[in-house]
Amino acid sequence: MVKTVVFPSSFFDIRKVDEDLQEEYDAVLETGLFHVAVFGYDKWFNEGILTLAGEWTEEADAVYRGWMMKPEQYEQFYHALSARGIHLITESEAYAAMHVFPNVYKLVEEDTARMKIFPLHEEIEIGCVKAEFSRFMVKDYVKSVKGTSFPRYFDHTIDQDAFNQWMEVFYQYRGDLLTGGICIKEYLDLKKYGDSTNEYRVFYISHQIASVSRNSGQPLTAARPPKALVRKYCNLPSVFYTVDFAELADGRWKILEAGDGSVSGLSDGQDYGAFFRALYQCLT
Repeated sequence: MVKTVVFPSSFFDIRKVDEDLQEEYDAVLETGLFHVAVFGYDKWFNEGILTLAGEWTEEADAVYRGWMMKPEQYEQFYHALSARGIHLITESEAYAAMHVFPNVYKLVEEDTARMKIFPLHEEIEIGCVKAEFSRFMVKDYVKSVKGTSFPRYFDHTIDQDAFNQWMEVFYQYRGDLLTGGICIKEYLDLKKYGDSTNEYRVFYISHQIASVSRNSGQPLTAARPPKALVRKYCNLPSVFYTVDFAELADGRWKILEAGDGSVSGLSDGQDYGAFFRALYQCLT
């Protein structure tokens, strides 16, 4: 039975949880269902050394809630915790399967945007991309650079030189977080409710639907993803993962992203206590 949740510490004090995860930490304790373990943020993310706050002598199955790691770093984390008696339910292979989108793409292909992948730092022949997609967006194997000056999408007006220059900007934005390779994805027109799109994040735990939450500030009156579509993806290759669904301008629904549940954020306005109670129930 999973009765432990692992969090990263504050950068400044290993005895305190990361400030951005304080609400989750408090919600876990308030449920009374879990123990918590806190590991040193600075030592792990900057030096690859695992340190735990306080004494830890028990064997425990656990869930991680914290920041993204590259697959190879997560594998080291998984084994370092296991050596201390804390056994994460998400094995390294499952983390990579859901965290790296090309790994899961083939399993959701019929319900997501079309995509092509390319090696890092090699010139992408823009003519071939434009022949495939009328509009397209750029991300690496894990993340885009949404919210920056990088264009939301490109279209037939982009030429090779301009695209190459934008790709240099993309690499600068991703920096040390750059993962895997480059994904060129068909750009989808999303339906708007006022200024908001209609996106939902679904957490799947132990192949059950644990939570379905609004993920883009849309109103309560916005449509919800079809139940059949949400149920369709209960059996992806992990015990703890997310799938993000969005309503298109024409009323159809598509998958925007998938991710590992350990490092996927809870939605704004989501009931944290209800989430962790669902986590406990699904894993009991």
